Parts: sequence; structure tokens; C-alpha cells
Amino acid sequence: QVRLVESGGGLVQAGGSLRLSCAASGRTFSGYAMGWFRQAPGKEREFVATISWSSGNTYYADSVKGRFTISRDNAKNTVYLQMNSLKPEDTAVYYCAAAPMDYGVFTTVAGAYNYWGQGTQVTVSS
Repeated sequence: QVRLVESGGGLVQAGGSLRLSCAASGRTFSGYAMGWFRQAPGKEREFVATISWSSGNTYYADSVKGRFTISRDNAKNTVYLQMNSLKPEDTAVYYCAAAPMDYGVFTTVAGAYNYWGQGTQVTVSS
């Protein structure tokens, strides 16, 4: 079992920044690609960013590319999502998730992620 706990959400004005953290406990952090997803009210959960467990490979949704950066510290069992130039449409509950993957591999498919955190609310005011 891998337990994931997100933190760092909050209320921010448009153009501002937030850094989300996701701390993992339980089984070893390595061997898992990590992803961030989000769900806005009345909408389906959508992919935001992912990183392979080697940290060498990342991938972003077009809507956040150039504004968000995913990173991980395997020694601390933590993955981060740095969010800059935030827009009101970024308002959502953000979830981190873990998917067992081979070295250097990641996935954008929510169904491939075995473990999910409870989510952290991000609200961007205009």
C-alpha cells in the first residue's frame, strides 16, 4: 500500500503561484510514476502532469504547459507541483496519484494509477 497526502492548496489571485506537495508513505516510492490530476465542480477529473520515477521524464497537459512544473524528491518520498501564472480556470481539487511503472515511463491515464490522495483545493480568484 502507498498512502498519499497532498498539501499546499489555497486561495490565490490570478497570476499568482502555489506549490503543491504530495508525501508518500508505505511502500517504496521508487518504481512508481507520479501524477497530478484535477477536478473542477461539475467536470470530470483531468490529467495535469506526470513524472517517471527516474525523474528524467515529465509530461504536461496542454492547458498547463509552460506554467506548471512537476518534480520529485525520491529521498523524501515527495512529489511537487509548482503552479505559476495561475488562472481562474485552474480552480479545482488537485489529486496526486501513483502508478507502478518501469524506469523512465509515465502515463496520463487515470486508470493506470493505483493509489490516490484525498485532494487539496486550489481556488484562483479573478
